[in-house]
Amino acid sequence: MDAESQLDPMRDFLISVGEAVCDVAQAMLRREDVEQRTRIRFHHDSDVIYAIDVEAEEVIVRMLEENAARFGGIVLVAEGIGKTGETVYPRGSSPEQAQWRVLLDPIDGTRGLMYDKRSAFFLAGAAPNRGIGTRLRDIEVSVMVEISTSRMHVSDVLSAVRGGGAQAYRRNLLDNSREPFRPQPSRHTTIRGGFAQISRFFPSGKELMARIEEELIARLFPDAPDGEVLTFEDQYIASGGQLYELLTGKDRFIADIRPAVFQQLHGSVRPTLTCHPYDLAAHLIGEECGLILTGLDGKPLDGPMDTLTPMGWVGYANREIHSEVGPVFMELLQIHGLA
Repeated sequence: MDAESQLDPMRDFLISVGEAVCDVAQAMLRREDVEQRTRIRFHHDSDVIYAIDVEAEEVIVRMLEENAARFGGIVLVAEGIGKTGETVYPRGSSPEQAQWRVLLDPIDGTRGLMYDKRSAFFLAGAAPNRGIGTRLRDIEVSVMVEISTSRMHVSDVLSAVRGGGAQAYRRNLLDNSREPFRPQPSRHTTIRGGFAQISRFFPSGKELMARIEEELIARLFPDAPDGEVLTFEDQYIASGGQLYELLTGKDRFIADIRPAVFQQLHGSVRPTLTCHPYDLAAHLIGEECGLILTGLDGKPLDGPMDTLTPMGWVGYANREIHSEVGPVFMELLQIHGLA
């Protein structure tokens, strides 16, 4: 069976894995207190791995071992799974012969979830296996599954096959029923009056990131009257969560410039956690819904399918907002030596 005929089965499989991760995480949230959930199991090259991550990974590995053969073999590229972040299923098979390469983040937003603050997301992207040269632009199937907090009884499941648009449904976690919905990015033509922000989750580099955001708003709306709140911000500490907010019309513009800021301020601030390619494994869903997703060079979002490369990215809800914000934002990146 060739890769094209496996697109829908691959989507269904990745959705089933994501839903299983959601169920395991929810059970842990209800079973253990916050001190137990926040135990650090080990440090990975790209992040810290907590107890809740390990339980999710055990489910993923089991499901891959049971199903990879029917897809002609899968090379899994994932945070925390395997010593090198790359594992082949079925076990012992050749990575060169595997038909698929799957980039996966088991739980994007672990910190918010394990403190039961906010949903995290299972993120996955599958591409025909082109070896280590496989890139984000090669992804043909993307899936994101909301991993809800213990106080929620629903989980949103979104997916896309390249060229086929996006699909979504809301799963009731109490009875497993599903209600379809259409992901709808904002149709507003300006960020004025909406949620729009530059990501600045951690102390390092925050002053420069905030300054660029202030300059951006001042340049876009120089004649705004005093007292008007021009934009609002929501620092969702998960790239998947940020993509979800764009997909569902809640945010209009998001920029994550952390890698460029840490490079520019090298020696004066301590570099910390950045976005990585696996955090963007579901980017295809955004593109199929009409989001404009770019790198910090203004070109369509792309990068290697790995777990270590620092990734900067920008998301615009639609073409009108891209036209409004993009040129000014890119000019500011150049002025500050970030592009």
